Parts: sequence; structure tokens; C-alpha cells
Amino acid sequence: MTNTPDIRSFDWIKILNGVALLLCALCLAFIAVNLRPMAQWANNQNICVEQEITKSKAPISWGVRKCNGRSKVYQVK
Repeated sequence: MTNTPDIRSFDWIKILNGVALLLCALCLAFIAVNLRPMAQWANNQNICVEQEITKSKAPISWGVRKCNGRSKVYQVK
């Protein structure tokens, strides 16, 4: 007789691997969704710095400070 697999037996390793892969995919999707606001902020910062550099002909460091709200020079007295 030939060996036929029993219909009721499951391959638990494949099932656990599938569940683990699904869980990993869900975790990565959750991380990607939570990083979206930071990506939008970084894009806005890039646009702001580019505009400040072209407007004032200043170096990149000045554009970064201006977009972060630290454009005033503070004197130590």
C-alpha cells in the first residue's frame, strides 16, 4: 500500500510560520503608518529650507535655523 497523508493531520510548522509572517507583516505596516507624519514633516522642512536658501542667498545652515524658528542671533551679555 502507498502511504497517503491523513486528512486530519496538519503541518503545524507551516501553520506557525504563516501566522508568524502575518504578524510580522502587520507590525511593519503599523510602523509604516506611524512614521507617515514624520515623513510629511521632513518633506515640509526640505521645502522650507530650499525656499529660504533661494530667497535670502544664505547657506544651508541658515535655512535650517530659519525653518526651525531659531533665526534670531542671541547675544551673550
